[in-house]
Amino acid sequence: MTGTGTSAAETLRVAERVGEILHRQQIEAVVIGAMALAVHGYPRLTKDFDLAIGVLPGELQRIAEALREEGWSVEVHTPDANDPLGGVIDVRAPGAALVQIVNFDNSPAGGFPRLAREACLSAVPLAPDSALKVVSLFSLVAFKLYAGGHKSAHDILELLDRNPSTDLDALRAFCQSLRLGQQLERVLDLAKQP
Repeated sequence: MTGTGTSAAETLRVAERVGEILHRQQIEAVVIGAMALAVHGYPRLTKDFDLAIGVLPGELQRIAEALREEGWSVEVHTPDANDPLGGVIDVRAPGAALVQIVNFDNSPAGGFPRLAREACLSAVPLAPDSALKVVSLFSLVAFKLYAGGHKSAHDILELLDRNPSTDLDALRAFCQSLRLGQQLERVLDLAKQP
């Protein structure tokens, strides 16, 4: 994690506390983004720490109020009816990089709450005593497929390159179960290009 005047240790401390607050509110959260990439063998620089949740957008303000009780600056970005996400909460704390809570439920219009639920089922603790859980490799690929774009495709190919024992048939079946099979095949085809 990078940023002027921020430390990785303080960012992790704040993210852990955010995870505890979400857990106290019975909201499951999983680590996604660059931190999850690093856990799965592909470290790259980032300016934030991303957590995924799947709640109704109306719950974001309640979550934000609980986070503000920590003395942090908290901003809620609510979705419109066509948003592929269910909103984002930005948490800023002194000495820490931005912690973003990305909501994948924008019911009834959109979002992908099933992806967040599936990710929680297979997530593992970030560290032995951590309140945070990190997504599995398969779920991380699915999040990247949902995000789309060149950067996400590159991240997927790097992940697979750094995890050569990945069972591609099982990954295909997992992505197909989430209706992301065609997107995965398009990314895998990029690896075949000269």
